[in-house]
Amino acid sequence: MHEANAMDASTLHPDTLAIVAGRPPHTPDAPMNVPVHLSSTFVAGGPIAYGRYGNPSWTAFEDTLGALEGGQCVAFASGIAAIAAVLDLVEPGGTVVAPRHSYTGTVGQLEELEEKGRIRAVFVDITDTAAVADACADAAMLWFESPTNPALEVADIAAITRAAHEHGALVAVDNTFATPLLQRPLEHGADLVVHSATKYISGHSDVVMGAAVAASDDLAAALVKHRSLFGAIPGPLEVFLALRGLRTLPVRLERAQANAQELVRRLTGHPALEEVRYPGFGAIVSIVVRGGAEPADRLVERTSLWVHATSLGGVESTFERRRRWPAEQPTIPEGLVRLSVGLEHVDDLHRDLAGALDSLG
Repeated sequence: MHEANAMDASTLHPDTLAIVAGRPPHTPDAPMNVPVHLSSTFVAGGPIAYGRYGNPSWTAFEDTLGALEGGQCVAFASGIAAIAAVLDLVEPGGTVVAPRHSYTGTVGQLEELEEKGRIRAVFVDITDTAAVADACADAAMLWFESPTNPALEVADIAAITRAAHEHGALVAVDNTFATPLLQRPLEHGADLVVHSATKYISGHSDVVMGAAVAASDDLAAALVKHRSLFGAIPGPLEVFLALRGLRTLPVRLERAQANAQELVRRLTGHPALEEVRYPGFGAIVSIVVRGGAEPADRLVERTSLWVHATSLGGVESTFERRRRWPAEQPTIPEGLVRLSVGLEHVDDLHRDLAGALDSLG
């Protein structure tokens, strides 16, 4: 066996794991990458049998993201499909505690499930650790983001996870914004981690995909069962592209985070802004434009490099006024613009954005 193959993965840095995990064995003339397996059917006698149950291309991605998060990864067709699979772990009638400021797709699922009598949803200020602990008294699951989308509030992951577990609740964390390079919720006791792999994991705005990572065999098996029964499977090409993007996550995130931190420094105190929100890590920044919706809408129309788009985590810088979406929470300021800082030169990004802000008068 090649010496690199024999190394204990637990001794490797995340930057290295992102490169080496999920690779074929180092045998002569072996491919460096697991190829795209475009097959719906597999010869009988093995563990896959049919394309809804598995694919070697999935396995390579799952091994890599699982190694980075420290658990067992299950790939899904989208982030929202991964969320649905995790919420399905809650028994009928169970209570789910979640942040009042969360991804609108998550809130929408929780509200839909509550309307149908499937669960009870309780929304909290995730930064109020005592209030979160109290809300978990009869909860089946604590679901949260940290930082939250788009308010960028940060939770005390370890403390609220302990509180939830004391009441017997499962803990699921949406780690899309931070990625496993900036925080690993399973290490703080969380049971499940969810990603919209569309965002930083794939990183090039060309894939729609999701993933859930479980801390235990039983939870991983339940996620696989849900995927197999309800069919929210990723395409082999999408998984191949997501894994290719994941290989460069360390260098992409390092550059994007450095750009974000410098932009925060330069934008803080700008007269057109009421507030610059940044949790201190990552590449998502939220600015609150003075005057509300109208000047914020003008801002997103007046840039050349910054792209007005709803997604995030790509190599290009995007931004949007979040309250343009009817599903966004009313407690989010009308003038809040979420920035996904990309990999362009920070001077160019700042000049473009500052020029648009200056033009607001």
